[in-house]
Amino acid sequence: MATIDQQFVEYIVKTLVNNPDKVAVERKIDEKGVLLSLTVDPEDVGRVIGKRGVTAQAIRVLLRALGTKQDARYNLKIVNTDEGEAKSAKESEVEIASNETRESEAGSESSELAEKTRVELADLDDLDI
Repeated sequence: MATIDQQFVEYIVKTLVNNPDKVAVERKIDEKGVLLSLTVDPEDVGRVIGKRGVTAQAIRVLLRALGTKQDARYNLKIVNTDEGEAKSAKESEVEIASNETRESEAGSESSELAEKTRVELADLDDLDI
């Protein structure tokens, strides 16, 4: 029987993902409080974490709000089972941030190239042929 906290996280995450049948929430209690480990389809990990981790952070905030009502301290760990190895949400967030940085750098390089091309074309227009 799933507890209220597991049901809560499951409900939120299942509304976000494309494969709701692959959502699983495992619950463990330790000295730090309640640890909920969330496992989703590898294709849905990005949806659950969100851009710059915003969605994952929002889920954690809601879980903390539930924790104040339940007198419990909740922690959420998002497990990425892609490629057979488990990754924590922090590692996934770092990967997403570095990918965004690479994309942004590639975008700035293409912007510089476009600007350089515009200048060269403008120089060609100035030639009297």
